[in-house]
Amino acid sequence: MGTPEEPWDARVRLPQLRLDELLEELQARLDAARGTRDRVHTLLGAVLSVGRELDLEQALRSIVEAAAVLVDAEYAALGVIAPDGKGLAAFHTVGVTEEQIARIGPYPEGHGILGELIRHPEPLLLAKISDHPASYGFPADHPPMNTFLGVPIRVRDQVFGNLYLTEKRGGARFDDEDESVLSTLAVAAGIAIDNARLYEESRLRERWLRANAEITHNLMSGGLPTEVLALIAERAGEITGSALAAVALPMEETGSLTVEIAVGTGAASLQGLVLPTGRSLMGLAFVRAAPVTGTDIDHDDDMSLEPPLVEGLGPAVAVPIGTREAGVHGVVLLAREAGRPPFSATETETLQAFAAQAAIAMELADRRRDAEEIAVLKDRDRIARDLHDLAIQRLFATGMTLQSAGRFIDHPEAAERVVRAVDDLDETIKIIRSTIFGLRSREGTGGDGLRARAVRVVGEAAPVLGFTPSLRVEGLVETRVPRETADHVIAVLSEALTNIARHAHARHADVSLKADAGQVALTVRDDGVGTPPDGRRSGLRNMAERAGQLGGHLELDSPPGGGTRLVWRAPALGE
Repeated sequence: MGTPEEPWDARVRLPQLRLDELLEELQARLDAARGTRDRVHTLLGAVLSVGRELDLEQALRSIVEAAAVLVDAEYAALGVIAPDGKGLAAFHTVGVTEEQIARIGPYPEGHGILGELIRHPEPLLLAKISDHPASYGFPADHPPMNTFLGVPIRVRDQVFGNLYLTEKRGGARFDDEDESVLSTLAVAAGIAIDNARLYEESRLRERWLRANAEITHNLMSGGLPTEVLALIAERAGEITGSALAAVALPMEETGSLTVEIAVGTGAASLQGLVLPTGRSLMGLAFVRAAPVTGTDIDHDDDMSLEPPLVEGLGPAVAVPIGTREAGVHGVVLLAREAGRPPFSATETETLQAFAAQAAIAMELADRRRDAEEIAVLKDRDRIARDLHDLAIQRLFATGMTLQSAGRFIDHPEAAERVVRAVDDLDETIKIIRSTIFGLRSREGTGGDGLRARAVRVVGEAAPVLGFTPSLRVEGLVETRVPRETADHVIAVLSEALTNIARHAHARHADVSLKADAGQVALTVRDDGVGTPPDGRRSGLRNMAERAGQLGGHLELDSPPGGGTRLVWRAPALGE
């Protein structure tokens, strides 16, 4: 109540002002409560939206979009930390157009403020990015950014990545409430990412199981070993998203591997290639009997061939087929395009288990071949016994009968015919005996084949050349090239490599041996100074004469890239 001296209207106006203030305060609190309610509803909606996604990439995209809406940020990003924890493996953005991204350049790798959250995975709130000591500016054409809010995302107590929010709309700053809301979303995001990962792993496991079932069915149906290996390479490449898949097998008595199957990018360059077991990725996996990975197969000196045969490849993994205890039957190689993520430990383990299926396939194929060979040998023994016990004895008895009967023939011509018949029977017996010997003899080992001999010649030339030439063998050189022709091929190969060592001053050489329907072709190419005007003539003449003796020919030219290319051709067996 006012004093008696105050006017009546003043005494009435004072409580009215206090009431207005109370009503305004109440309205402000109601608005704040309504805003909090709306924000909680938005947060719950965002959590439900993120949790519904089972595809990992789409889940990450939903998380970034929800974060931008929740804190009213103009720009948002989610950086996935690399497996080594030293940078970003992926970067998902909202608010930046494709045209802007193209002008800015490559995505960030995790330096500056972004790297600060990687090194210290705790919420980071900044009023001005440039004021932080870790900040060192933005690239050209990058949108201006000042305010910043960053929050880590954890999946099963491991930091998966970070949420980065910049430029709160309306020129305001991010506050503690924004940080709290975003931290809550990060918890839900971690659960969603974990669920998406588990779903992805289950689908991947299902694809591997289907591939194993397909291979087993193909094997049990009597599929050829090469068909089974090709199927293994194709399915492994498809499931892992690899650009190249290859299978290499060891060569007897050479210490080398030969690429039997190659599928995908650069397959033609690898098919039939002979690899050393000391340096190549597949060779190391074979020697160690353990998986070997490389981050850049094209430029890793310890892992790649020189020069690279297939450009544009990056991460790769080579997995042995078999174990050290049971024996390594070969190697599976998978390579992704440059810039793709490397093979994870989980992928490598899964691939190793899949390669065990290949080992079983090859083991069963070997056992089947042994069983078939034993059956053939038994059948040959039976035929040989029948020829010896029945045919030869009957022929021998017939010959003796004719000899005895010849004594009683008085006619000279008739007696002469009987003698000739007896001689023919003796010759027939000799032929049958030779056939029996052939049936009971086994062929030589693979170490005497043309492929193995070519590997030995190339290996022996390496110390003289100062480098090891690359060797590629294609076709059925063991069965289509006769022994005599194979001897000429080896002589020509040795002569060609000797000429390179003496005259070419080369740093690299490629050898290709190919047998197809009707001919065998040997190609030797180097990057040296070319054919000297008065050199190599006697050697070339000898090579040409060898080709001429077999009905073939010799070609010698200088390719556009320099050096010398020698092509020696000769007839071989057909299909």
